[in-house]
Parts: sequence; C-alpha cells; structure tokens
Amino acid sequence: MKLSAVQNHYSIINRSSEKSGILDYCKKNGIYFFSYMVLEQGALTGKYNCKNLMPENSARGKTYNPIMDKIEKLNFELKKIAEKYKIGNALVNIAWAINKGTIPIIGVTKEEQVLDAVKASKIKMSKEEMEGIEKFADNLGFNVVRIWEKEMK
Repeated sequence: MKLSAVQNHYSIINRSSEKSGILDYCKKNGIYFFSYMVLEQGALTGKYNCKNLMPENSARGKTYNPIMDKIEKLNFELKKIAEKYKIGNALVNIAWAINKGTIPIIGVTKEEQVLDAVKASKIKMSKEEMEGIEKFADNLGFNVVRIWEKEMK
C-alpha cells in the first residue's frame, strides 16, 4: 500500500506546501495533492473589499478583515487576469491551483459554480502570469496560516 493523496491549505497567498517541498514531492512520487482554501474562504473572489468586509464576528472576518487592504490590492491584480480570460476572480484562483498541479477542493452551492470550475480547468495560464501574481502576493506579505495549521519548513 502507498500514500495516494495529500490535502493541504494552498492558495496564491499561502504557498507553504510549495515552499516546503511537499508539492514537488507529491508530483515526483505520483501522490495527488488536493488543495483546499484556494479562495481563502471567499476573500480572493473579489466580492469583499475595504468597503464591503466579511461578517465582523465570523472566524473568516477576524482573519481577513484586518488584512483586507492587502486582499483588495491582490484582487485588483487578479481582476486583470480575469478580464483577459473573461472569467471572475474566483476562477483565476482555481485555474492557478490547477496549473500548479493541484486538485482544488471547492465548495459550491449552485450548478453554475460547477460549470464555472470546469471553465477554469481549461485555462492555461502562462508561466509569466503565474509568477507575476505570486510575486505580487509575496510582496504584500500575507500570513494566513490558521490556528489548526503549523508553519511548514
């Protein structure tokens, strides 16, 4: 018997599985990597900004509202890519995760969200686009490691 899959928090603003070598290890050893929180609980969809914060007393509001200025800047950059592919910000994040070789786990409540995710799976982002958005996010200095997670090294 062998290990078949790993599931980790992985997004444009949390690439610790990549930086620690876990993602590469999985790819080299035929282990599926399921990425969760690709949309950072909706923060990277473009729906929220400094004028439209997440619910104040929610766990996600407590995590993302204090850094909403950074999220707003990143969402503005993601929107440029979204416009190029004629999709929404959420789908840029899903396409990015797929292009990184992961299988994103996404929560959906409507059939159209599944159909949109299928669209995202067909987008081939350029290496320059991916590296550019990653560098932009890195320069904003996010730390979204949650209480149930440990920093990976």
